Amino acid sequence: MNTTDVLTLLEENKNERGIANWNKLDPEKRRLKSFGIGLTQLRKLAKKIGRNHELALDLWRSDYYDAKVISLLIDDPKQITPEQAETQVEELDGGHLAHVFSSCDATLAKTSFTREIADKWMVSEDPVRRSCGYGLLYELSKSKKKSAPDNGYFLGKINQIKSSFAKESTPVKMSIGGALMGMGMRNRELNQAAVPVARWMGPIDFDERGKCDPFDVLKHLTGDYAKKKFG
Repeated sequence: MNTTDVLTLLEENKNERGIANWNKLDPEKRRLKSFGIGLTQLRKLAKKIGRNHELALDLWRSDYYDAKVISLLIDDPKQITPEQAETQVEELDGGHLAHVFSSCDATLAKTSFTREIADKWMVSEDPVRRSCGYGLLYELSKSKKKSAPDNGYFLGKINQIKSSFAKESTPVKMSIGGALMGMGMRNRELNQAAVPVARWMGPIDFDERGKCDPFDVLKHLTGDYAKKKFG
């Protein structure tokens, strides 16, 4: 498939309700156009398209949000370079695209340099990079590969979170909360280390409209599933 084919596919799967919701966003938050397609459906379309590095690069240049998400999902982790990642993170401009870029099982988290770039971004002066760094940390926390970091690595990141959380903006706090949740659900030792930090953090209130409940990391780390998993 080429870019025209993908845009045609997106047009065929457009969601009018999603488009309406997109158009309600503040103009500063919708510089891109959208077909209104949800992430679950975009994942299905990405599987249909398949891995394609060159197509991913072309789609990234699109002025459609949905096309950029497809780009992040179909790229080839073996061909992505740190230079590409640094270029793309500069172009994210925050928002949900940054979340998909670093998390949501997107391709960047499958590269050979995921840990290195996560470590670098988590201490960056750029808040978008910090947010993405913690998004990658969440993905690392889910990894079952033999090359995945050990408990010592994650314990160090839990301590880092405790020292940096309070001074962060809400978007970065949300990424931190996701990373802490992921690490705390990895095993019993990390759960015991993460729970007091989550309790200290408290629920993260991210919705200025008040329509969504705050993100309560502690609730996830101490819920029924966690109790069953860790005893």
